[in-house]
Amino acid sequence: MQRYKMSALNLPKYDTKIIEEDGKPHIFDILRRTYVTLTPEEWVRQHFVHYLISHKGYPASLMANETAINLNKIKLRCDTIVYDKNLTPKVIIEYKAPNIAINQNVFSQIARYNLVLKVDYLIISNGIKHYCCKMDYTENKYTFLPDIPDYNNIIGNNK
Repeated sequence: MQRYKMSALNLPKYDTKIIEEDGKPHIFDILRRTYVTLTPEEWVRQHFVHYLISHKGYPASLMANETAINLNKIKLRCDTIVYDKNLTPKVIIEYKAPNIAINQNVFSQIARYNLVLKVDYLIISNGIKHYCCKMDYTENKYTFLPDIPDYNNIIGNNK
């Protein structure tokens, strides 16, 4: 199998599982438990998910990739959603390829998803830069955090 060169990321490395299928690279998605087409965005997703599980204590069993939601009869897909033990969505994560700048359009995209889910945290990453904001629905504002919180901090008292 030929080697596929992907961008170096600002995330810990992990032991990727990549195969070739129909002449295209596929990477194993630990959450969907299947191989998916390896794209630059998928490269970021898989590294970020492993980072959350291995370094931030997020349980894989309470995370889902490519989750469909409906907004005004339009089907949308959240890149990753993190749930608490009651399966209440707590975090929406949006990924972009490393060469895609994180700008207002990306924040607008994740904000649309949050109109449906009303989570406590929004995270955006292109594998190089990561942004996390905590929502405050009482004050109708959000606060950017200096780091991605550990899972126990995300769920707070709802363990």
